[in-house]
Amino acid sequence: MNTHTQPNTSVKMAGAKENAYSRRILQYMEGFLVSKTLFTACELGVFDHLDASEHPLSAMAVAQGLSTSKDGMERLLSACVGLELLTTQPILYSNTEMSTMFLTKSSPQSLYHSIEYSSNTIYLCWHYLKDAVREGKNQYEKAFGVSSKDLFEALYRSDEEMVKFMQLMNSVWNICGKDVLTAFDLSPFKSIYDLGGCSGALAKLCVSVYPECTVTIFDLPKVTETCRKHFLSDEDVRISLHKGDFFKDTLPDADLFILARILHDWKEERCILLLDKVYKSCKPGGGVLLVEALLSEDNSGPVTAQLYSLNMLVQTEGRERKGSEYTRLLSAAGFSSVHIHSAGHIYSVILALKG
Repeated sequence: MNTHTQPNTSVKMAGAKENAYSRRILQYMEGFLVSKTLFTACELGVFDHLDASEHPLSAMAVAQGLSTSKDGMERLLSACVGLELLTTQPILYSNTEMSTMFLTKSSPQSLYHSIEYSSNTIYLCWHYLKDAVREGKNQYEKAFGVSSKDLFEALYRSDEEMVKFMQLMNSVWNICGKDVLTAFDLSPFKSIYDLGGCSGALAKLCVSVYPECTVTIFDLPKVTETCRKHFLSDEDVRISLHKGDFFKDTLPDADLFILARILHDWKEERCILLLDKVYKSCKPGGGVLLVEALLSEDNSGPVTAQLYSLNMLVQTEGRERKGSEYTRLLSAAGFSSVHIHSAGHIYSVILALKG
């Protein structure tokens, strides 16, 4: 007689599920550790220092070059190896291809400024996420001691902070801009206004992809002045600047208006007001191009857009929306033929036409 008992399959399955759940929760809890490791390595200049070196460096050499403790740097470099941001051979460190491409300041695809802004601005706002959820409003006053009655006065609370935000947007569009602008054929539109065009990164890509068009960046006076000073050159002859507040000032006529990551900043009534102004200024046969991170219609994701919507809570007056919500807003303003297309990465593009 066999006295051995067979393992309870249901118990084993329950245990495996419990282990999987606990690992996932622990990964979520460790997420901020990953972010701050990345932020710190960028801000200390680790990836730039290694990129400038002709050969791999020891922890001591990196520490001396960046004026840090050897022990602290050794731990930071080790964590970066674990995150696959650095390689080691075995005690000499160098950048991975990914780090060279996206984390060094000199790379055309650099996300350094995006990371810097996330570390020094967004991260501080997220410290008050609990308050934002309770109160239903952004947290600039708690995070930085400034009133958010005027959203962009808070966002651009100093010239330095404004430049940092513009550099953030510049890095984002350097990565995603071409996909956004080629999601639809925009060649029929010759006169284009980029509302809230910020650093002009999208405008530059637009005139590059569509050489027959001209683009006007419409933004606040201090933004357009900074754009001209820091981001545009004399070679950008098909890009012009228009100072104004698109909620208060008249919009010139144009074939196409681009609102890239604009509507998600605002409550629905402000979106309707702006889209109504855009419709009235849009030439017959013209249109509006929206660029946004869309939530799925069944509320299941994607998680990036869901997290961005929380970020809109702590930083702005707005939220991320579904494609159907933007379609409704566009239709209410009078636009027809609404088309939605994923542009890869995290953004979708919506083109709506004026009949």
